[in-house]
Amino acid sequence: MSHVGVPRGTVRKRRSLALLTAGVLTIPVLAGCSSGGEETARGVPQDIAPAARETVADGSTVNWAVDALPATFNAFQADADSATTRITGALLPTLFAMDRTGQPKLNPDYLESAKVIEREPKQVVLYKLNQQAVWSDGREIGAPDFVAQWRALRGKDSAFWTARNAGYERIEKIERGADDLQVRVTFSKPYADWRALFSPLYPKEITGSPDAFNDGARTTLKNTAGPFVLRSVSKSKGTVTLARNPRWWGDRAKLDTLVFRAVAAKDRTQALADGTVDVADIDAATADRITLARRDRGNNGQPLNHGPGSEITPAQALRSWAQAHGSDEDVAEIAQAAREKNRKAVVAYAAEQKALRDFAVRKSLEPAYTQLALNGESGPLADDRVRRAVARALDREELARTVLGPLGLPAKPLGSHLALAGQPGYKDGSGALGEQNTKEAQALLADAGWTRGGAAEPPKDTKAGSEAEKKDGKDGKDAEADAEKKTTDDAEADKDSEKETDKDSTDKADKDSADKDSADDEAAAERKKADQASADRDSEDSAASRDEGLYIVGDDNKPGAPAPATVGSASAVHVLAPARTAAAQGTALLRQAGLLGEDGAVAATDKQPGGAAGAYAPVGTAAPAPAAAKGQLGKDGKTLTLRFVLPSGPGSQSLRSVGDKIAVMLEKIGIGTEITKVPDESYFKDHIASGAYDLALYSWPATAYPATDGRPIYAKPEPATDGSLLVEQNYTRVGTDHIDQLFDKAAAELDEKAARELMKQADARIWAAAGSIPLFQRPQLVAVDKKLANVGAFGFAAPRYQDIGFKNRQAAGSPADRKK
Repeated sequence: MSHVGVPRGTVRKRRSLALLTAGVLTIPVLAGCSSGGEETARGVPQDIAPAARETVADGSTVNWAVDALPATFNAFQADADSATTRITGALLPTLFAMDRTGQPKLNPDYLESAKVIEREPKQVVLYKLNQQAVWSDGREIGAPDFVAQWRALRGKDSAFWTARNAGYERIEKIERGADDLQVRVTFSKPYADWRALFSPLYPKEITGSPDAFNDGARTTLKNTAGPFVLRSVSKSKGTVTLARNPRWWGDRAKLDTLVFRAVAAKDRTQALADGTVDVADIDAATADRITLARRDRGNNGQPLNHGPGSEITPAQALRSWAQAHGSDEDVAEIAQAAREKNRKAVVAYAAEQKALRDFAVRKSLEPAYTQLALNGESGPLADDRVRRAVARALDREELARTVLGPLGLPAKPLGSHLALAGQPGYKDGSGALGEQNTKEAQALLADAGWTRGGAAEPPKDTKAGSEAEKKDGKDGKDAEADAEKKTTDDAEADKDSEKETDKDSTDKADKDSADKDSADDEAAAERKKADQASADRDSEDSAASRDEGLYIVGDDNKPGAPAPATVGSASAVHVLAPARTAAAQGTALLRQAGLLGEDGAVAATDKQPGGAAGAYAPVGTAAPAPAAAKGQLGKDGKTLTLRFVLPSGPGSQSLRSVGDKIAVMLEKIGIGTEITKVPDESYFKDHIASGAYDLALYSWPATAYPATDGRPIYAKPEPATDGSLLVEQNYTRVGTDHIDQLFDKAAAELDEKAARELMKQADARIWAAAGSIPLFQRPQLVAVDKKLANVGAFGFAAPRYQDIGFKNRQAAGSPADRKK
């Protein structure tokens, strides 16, 4: 499932966020990290219950849960989502699919070969197509399909509504080769990520005209070339049904039909239990229930020790029975209704648990990572010293343990923005920033002018009108105080009116004291009672309501109530939006980039214990005393408080838990956090993309093409003609010219090893800029019918849909003609 904030299952045209998930903000101070672990980290293997094709039965149907029906079947449009990617993967050609190590691998179902045959004077790639490859209408896949897709995506014809043209704009021409099965592509300038092009490949009937491209492919795909064809789409049922492709030339699909069914995250446990779906991404809570269900298989009908009613003690049960059978009819009626409600809940829960025994939890690490984003456009985080202080206050290892530890997955912080552990280009570059060090973080803040007494100091550049502003602030506070007092008085009145019919002396005394406003001591007592009444009402608020709203960590040295330490997943809405111009960030970022050598490493003369010199305050700067003991830092009469935006949905518990821990870590160095929890559907659009945050958690998907996919995420924002800031997908608004240059060099470098070295240099500079702090690779939990093979937590690899099916009778003891 996806985190709010990690565009999960995104297509290459544009890396969307997914992942808040707990997702998706599925999505990881620096303790335990070094800059020397080049290409040594191992990824977590996929978990798909692999089985040889001969042990998988022919026939039957599998129902696969998706977050929602796809907004479009055109993977190159801006609103393409994870369902688009999942479904088109079974219908359309992918020339180079990602393998288990996150590398692009030639797909022999479509290509006999593809390679660079010329580098000078221009790069030329020759594709030799599988001679059996045909579209579902019988036409051969050939050069006309390549030409039509290039013309639609190269960006020269605005009539085509495309999200991005990365790579296609570098193509100069496409020609037929020696025969119809050869496609010759000539580039106007070198392009290292040429394998990323033409995947998925659409037929020329779709890409040949703007109307077909913009509208025709949104709701249907009449011509496909995968192991399945599109049979039907039912909005009323929320299903997309695929059927076996009779013209498929590769390994015959094991399934007759494959149904993608829209099931919301909150409904997936029920959908699994009632047999609606066979495969579903799930959160940790559902995974726990499946584990418990399998554990309880041999309990011989004994009551479950978990679920509804399990928290009731023997004494409570006895009291409930006594009330239900007592002489007070009103009390008995209420008790009997409560007991009946609990009985039904226990029965329903037990039935669900029995059904969940038929499922297994497949788990791995999702090809996506969660990051802490620091918005450097304005405010305290426009100062690179403050950003680095935030980064160096984080215990990333502890944050990774919070999410991955309970799931039994390796809890290691991620060391790269541009590759994940297990990919060939992975190298821990966090040493460019420096490891976790509270004293150094405090020293950086001191160097930036944030001190313990700074909040009480008047601004150094007080101007005319500032006194009026102070007065307005005071008046505002007075108004708030009056409103608060009125609320308190109202609470007193409500409380007294509720007790008006009571005749005991205590209630009478309360009422009398409320009438005697002239007595200060009695008024104080009443305010205390009103406060208590308000607190009592607050305690009765639902958990959902507590997830909404705002609280401040740091002002009173109390971090806000921690969110449940569970891992979940949710979908996110992703919208690109420019923000206002960032102030004075360029000079600081270029300065810090200069601290690194040309190879991306920290210069030997600049190294200090624990990290790079650029990660430290000047020598001799004294670190302030611990903020937890001495109070919050401030400067020019303002406290150092950062706006921390978190999603409030039920699938984002792990993000909130991580956010609470980060707030406590920052409080230790004197930084307060103003935590705002907002609905998942508005989290990305209204806060991340628009720049209305200081700190946020969201995720990015992995890629085999970092030079192409990473550049818009870390590109230096550029001012637009209207004064706004063009950020592409760099929602932290932090970037440098040098980082952009390294991406450009890597994109044009045809030597793979040299291109990877350039990406490692770029990653080191991204670390030093401290706009994005990778935390951990996101967990991937998938519930799968235990009789299914070759499906589950795929990790990096793309599914082979033709191999998915139920184990046959000999292999699994289950009927081969199972139907759903």
